[in-house]
Amino acid sequence: MTDSKRWILPDGIEELLPRQAEHIERLRREMLDLFHSWGYEMVMPPLVEYIDSLLIGRGDDLDLQTYKITDQNNGRLMGVRADITPQVARIDAHLLRRSAPARLCYVGDVLHTRQNGFGAGRAPIQVGAELYGHAGVESDVEIIHLMVEALTVTGIENIFVDLGHVGIFRAMAKASNLSESQETLLFDALQRKAKPEIVDLLKDFELSKKWRNLFIALVDLNGDVSTLEESMSVLTGVDAGVTKALDEIQKVAVLLQAELPNLAIHFDFAELRGYHYKTGIVFAAFVPGHGQEFARGGRYNEVGKVYGRSRPATGFSADLKTILQYSCVEPNQIQAILAPTNDDESLKAEIKVLRGKGERVIISLPGQSGDMSELGCDRQLVASNGSWVIQPL
Repeated sequence: MTDSKRWILPDGIEELLPRQAEHIERLRREMLDLFHSWGYEMVMPPLVEYIDSLLIGRGDDLDLQTYKITDQNNGRLMGVRADITPQVARIDAHLLRRSAPARLCYVGDVLHTRQNGFGAGRAPIQVGAELYGHAGVESDVEIIHLMVEALTVTGIENIFVDLGHVGIFRAMAKASNLSESQETLLFDALQRKAKPEIVDLLKDFELSKKWRNLFIALVDLNGDVSTLEESMSVLTGVDAGVTKALDEIQKVAVLLQAELPNLAIHFDFAELRGYHYKTGIVFAAFVPGHGQEFARGGRYNEVGKVYGRSRPATGFSADLKTILQYSCVEPNQIQAILAPTNDDESLKAEIKVLRGKGERVIISLPGQSGDMSELGCDRQLVASNGSWVIQPL
């Protein structure tokens, strides 16, 4: 490998330089402080786990996104986490085992085998919050509200929330007697909103006209609050599971609007994020003009079952690197004070006092060269009349 290519990072892998790193650390702290104020406790799951724990209950999607490595101690297969959510579910179900609702939050690196459109690359910094032990829509509303607040404090503006419910399609697939393979094919086409393909698939499935029309209607059921009213007209009475899902999404919308009256809510009944493991409301936060979501989440009531304790759960996650790109909050530009190399005890004492006050003090090294502004120094400590004073550099 030539020297010119030796330092090239893999596709989708990026590094943060000092100013970016300081900014992202500030965003991380602001979000964690917000979670703390809402009663969410921080957990720190490990970067790697054994595959049979890390992937259990999550389906093929996460499996394909997970790097596998062999534990040299015992030969067992481990995975580098591609999502922290199942790890937090394991902690709630297997370690905490509380009877009361548990509010947990986290932030940490994850690694993806390939870019999947969510996040800035293959190495996101995932941050999120989960609420376990409550099945009502009130906990869904709390999590969505917290997601909006978390994005707001990091400088994301003009947020709108996209609401859906995986229970609608799931109930319709069951009531229409779709096979597992048919359900998978139709699910994939719905995600792409490929209407002509959906029409062809439904013909091949030999469904009745009633079911063909209902599945096709899902593609167009997206938009503002009028979409919710239309969906109630089109889908109510189709199946008890569909009616229940519509009732839940309506309740969430009403409660959310009461708490955040200025929040724009968009409905999309063909949006099935996390369909293979989520069980109810699904949602994502967007900003006009950007097609990529800034955060996403939903309800996944069965996720803890595989760890020995099934508890209702809802939560959201985001990538700090994506937030960093679009945050309207400028990072603090903390300038530094340059101090000379000197064994004077009064100088050392003054440096200690300044650092204790939050100042950034950089000691000049013997023989160093370069412009001190490169170090962020705009002031200097100089001796004056037997004491040390700060002067402009």
